[in-house]
Amino acid sequence: MSQFGRESTTDEVLEGKDLSGLTAFITGANSGLGQETARAMAAKGAHVIMAGRDQDKLDAAVAAIRESVPQAELDTLTVDLASLESIRAATSRARQRFAKIDMLINNAGVMACPFEHTADGFERQLGTNHLGHFALTAELFPLVERGRAKRIVNLSSRAHHMAPVDFDDPHFERRAYDPWVSYGQSKTANVLFTVELERRYAVMGIDAFAVHPGGIQTNLGRHMTPEMTEALMKRVTSGDSGFAWKTIPQGAATTCWAATASELEGKGGVYCEDCHVAEVDDESAAGGVRSYAVNPSYAERLWKLSEQLTGAKFPT
Repeated sequence: MSQFGRESTTDEVLEGKDLSGLTAFITGANSGLGQETARAMAAKGAHVIMAGRDQDKLDAAVAAIRESVPQAELDTLTVDLASLESIRAATSRARQRFAKIDMLINNAGVMACPFEHTADGFERQLGTNHLGHFALTAELFPLVERGRAKRIVNLSSRAHHMAPVDFDDPHFERRAYDPWVSYGQSKTANVLFTVELERRYAVMGIDAFAVHPGGIQTNLGRHMTPEMTEALMKRVTSGDSGFAWKTIPQGAATTCWAATASELEGKGGVYCEDCHVAEVDDESAAGGVRSYAVNPSYAERLWKLSEQLTGAKFPT
């Protein structure tokens, strides 16, 4: 389905493409994969809205991109995905400032942090990685509807292999908190969100894709202790995992592919890795998407729970 693979870079995936006239909205665009996705798309003519929590960091990322892409058309928007109030305020500004969004890339995330809560009382990893993006997407949906490309890309991870969504205790109120179970649950939620987005809105020409970027050394691991890092590396390199580090341009390539590939038109609701659509696989440690992450009934159940928790409303 794709001529690209694990080692492909953003520039290779986007080679020959003209993104002029298209607008990409990218969360977590102030560093790492988000910044690289913004750079690569801006280099192909896209208008890129870079969203992040810290204006100074966003300004630094804009300056870095303009060093290599002087003509880049960039805007910034501050938003804290761990606060529904911040999300509502930021998306209100976005709807006033911008005419449309062609590619919504929900890239930001937090990984393996200590047990904490968001401003609204959600467990931080589920609250930021899934519920924050769920609310953000709902509020930005009118702009996506006006877009031409109509793609939504949700950054997931192979870490979804670590845990399904626990619908009985999603916020670890009654079970012992485990940072990796929490992270895995949030990454499964990203895939389920993608599945239900596609089911509901493919009829409107909107396609949603979940993406595993691969193993990349970014500031996502800032909460990890040396012991956690050692245990994680032991896990991901054991057996038949086939683990190998990617560069940031390689890690962001699957995002760029999912957001722009013509061969994916009308084929959303899937999980992508290494610039391919992954097979459903409940055994392999080396790849694939677990069946519980693409289960339609779980996807619908998570959607209803997310609406209940956030108060966010999508078109019906």
